[in-house]
This record gives sequence, C-alpha cells and structure tokens, in this order.
Amino acid sequence: MLDTASIPTARPADVDPATAPVRSARDTATGAIRTLGSNPATAPIMLHPGDAISHARRVVYIVLLGALTALGPFTVDLYLPAFPVLEADFQTTAAAIQLTLTGTMLGFALGQLIVGPLSDKVGRRIPLLAATTLHVVASTAAALAPSLVLLGGARVFMGMGAAAGGVVAMAIVRDLFGGRRLVVMLSRLALVSGVAPVIAPLIGSALLAVMPWRGIFVVLAIYGALMLIFSLFLVPETLPKARRGGGPGTSVMQRYKSVFSDRVFIGVLIVGAMSFSGLFSYLSSSSFLFQVTFGFDAQQYGLLFAVNSVGVVAGVQVASRLAARFGPQWVMAYSTSLMLIASTAIIVLDQLGAGIWGVMVPLFVFMTAFGFTMPCVQVLALDRHGKAAGTAASLIGATNFGIAALISPIVGWIARDAGITPTTMAMVMVGCGIIGALALWTIVRPRTIGLLTP
Repeated sequence: MLDTASIPTARPADVDPATAPVRSARDTATGAIRTLGSNPATAPIMLHPGDAISHARRVVYIVLLGALTALGPFTVDLYLPAFPVLEADFQTTAAAIQLTLTGTMLGFALGQLIVGPLSDKVGRRIPLLAATTLHVVASTAAALAPSLVLLGGARVFMGMGAAAGGVVAMAIVRDLFGGRRLVVMLSRLALVSGVAPVIAPLIGSALLAVMPWRGIFVVLAIYGALMLIFSLFLVPETLPKARRGGGPGTSVMQRYKSVFSDRVFIGVLIVGAMSFSGLFSYLSSSSFLFQVTFGFDAQQYGLLFAVNSVGVVAGVQVASRLAARFGPQWVMAYSTSLMLIASTAIIVLDQLGAGIWGVMVPLFVFMTAFGFTMPCVQVLALDRHGKAAGTAASLIGATNFGIAALISPIVGWIARDAGITPTTMAMVMVGCGIIGALALWTIVRPRTIGLLTP
C-alpha cells in the first residue's frame, strides 16, 4: 500500500550530489516534487504526489474509490422498489414510507458535513473506517427493525455512515492529483455517482425477486463490510500530518469560511445541487409515471433505466476529455443549458400529445447532459481548495442530497390532484434548470475562470 502522506522529501539545497541518490525533493515555492536520481537537475518534476503512482495502482484506486462512492447512492435508492411491500408489511401510508427516504438523504447530508471537515483535521482513514462501521451496524439494525419508527431511525444512521465513502474518495483524489489528471480521476468517480442512483432501483427490483425486503438491507450491510475491509488494507492515508491540525485555516469554521468565501465555489455548489435535484425529481416520480401513466411492466421499466445509464456514462467520459482541453466551466455552461432545453422539451411535447417518445428522447438528452455536468462541478470545486478538500467534498455531497431531499417531493405535491404526468415531473426539472443556469452565469461567470493547470 502506498502511503503518500509519508513520502520522504528534501529541499534541493539539502541534497549532496556525492551521496547516495535521494528519493524525492520538494520545491517549496511551487509545491512540485522532483524525483532525484544520479542527476537531480535533470530529473522529472511531479507537480502532484499522484504523478508517481503507476497506471495499475491508479486503476485500483479508481475501482476501490468508485465502490466507496457508490455506497451512498445504493444506500439511498436500493430499497425504492420495496416501497409498496413496506407499506403493506407495516400497514401504513405511502407518505410514511417516503419519510424513511427523506430521513436517509438528510442523514447522508449531515454525515458528509461531519466527515468532510473531520477528514481534513485528523486524516482520511479514521473517519472513513468509523463511518463505514456505523453503516454496517445501522444496515443490520434496519434488516431486523420490528417497526417503521425503528426502521426510519436506522435509515438515518445508514445515511450518515454511507456519507464517508464519497467525501473521502473525492478528498483522496484531490490529495493525490491536480490539473488535467484531476479531471480524469474525478470523472471516473462522477461516473459512479451519476450512474449509481439510476441503476440502484433496477438492482433492488432484481433482489426483491429472490428475497424479502429485509434482505436488501442485509445486502447493504455486506457491501459496507466489504468496503470496510478493503479500506482497512488498501486505502492509503493521503493527508500528510503537516497539513492536519494547528496553523491557520485548520479549524472547522475556518475551513468552511475558506470555501464559502470563494464566489466560484458557491456558484458551482448551486449548479450541482440543481442538477442533482433535477435528476431526483425524475427518479422519485419515474415509477409512477412510466408504470402507472404509461403502463410499463417491470422489464420495460428496467430497460428505461439501462438506456438512461448509457447516456450518463457517455456524458461523463466525453466530459473528462473536453474539460481537460477547453476548461470544465465551458463544458458545464453547455451541459446546463442542454439540461434546461431538454426538460422544457418534455413539457412542450407532452402538451402537444407526442406520447411516450416525447418523454423518452428528451429525457435521454437530459441524462446525458447530467453526465457532462457533474464531473465539471467536482473539478471546479475541488481544484480550488486542495487544502480543504474534505470540507469542499462534503459540502458538494451534502448540498446535492440535502436540496434534492427537499425538492424531489414537490413533484408529488404538484401532481396531488391530477396524478404524475410528464409535465408535472418536468416542471420541477425546468425550475431547477433555471436556477442552475442563473447561478452559472451570474455567480460562477465562466469567463473569469482560467484554464486548468497541468
């Protein structure tokens, strides 16, 4: 396991060429690391610690950190297909079951606000291991819960425990990488965070076919336990001790102040939250819209999710290349506009009586544009706050899930009389798109942001 927090360094002035080669040296003016060999003056410069990591090791990090990132969305969404079963089993209302989802998302948001600054203070591994342990215990409690109240309480703690995965994964990537390579690495995590909420209900439906609803929480407990084991043995500590505790900018309030004083960060935070809320407006209403309004069966409904997942994957992969070349701010400018156009098209086509294709085609465009947006949000937020990467990452996740938890039920409120239709769903998506576009052009202001450093 590579412990990047303890790579030995020395200032060039301290190196005696006559002595044995020193592993590395740090340019204190630029923060660059120079690998020293027989001729230190000609040795290659590594601007970031991750530049020294082999391609094979980077692949391992992508897989493991991606799995940690997926723990949150799977914890939130995997049990959605079980809502009708839960309603019958506990003999309660659909609204009461929905509260367990709201509690999970709020717990997830709260957990990120705790884990992020803590990981900047004490390092990445301890908060990750502690929170993932909480997730395993809470998932087990949810599987055994005898009442809806206890299930709801367990779900809150499941959300808090799952929060560490995505926050620490993004913080580790920022500790190791910067510039264009940061774009590539974060795009892989954005691929997971964008696709996981879309495919989680599909996997949950498959699990319900072979097990009762309690089995879903057993699966989540096993997933969390595996992540705990892999994190214990494979995840390195990437935050050097010199950057933890003491000195300016290290208290929780100082870290929050540093990110909230950044105009671009605030604007990007709003854009990301509105994009994520638009996605959850679709996810929260899709089962009613396509299975009740359009009469899809379970297989057709699952195929719809699979098709939209392809759009997200394609968007993320293309976005990483375009962002490295043209700048993430300009990719995000086009993608947020496309999300607004696509959601507006759903309303227009529905009012014109275009039927199912009038929903599915612009919805696919919306999902693809979402795939373009999220990696750009992460890059713009984290690239500017390497010293508070955990805090910045926690604010991204907490804002995304917290705002989505509050906005997504609006679809049901709008449709409380006439039922959920493409128009009622897309109205919320359009509203989110308008707010996101305004934040982009009035707060972020793409023209004021330079290109990424190497």
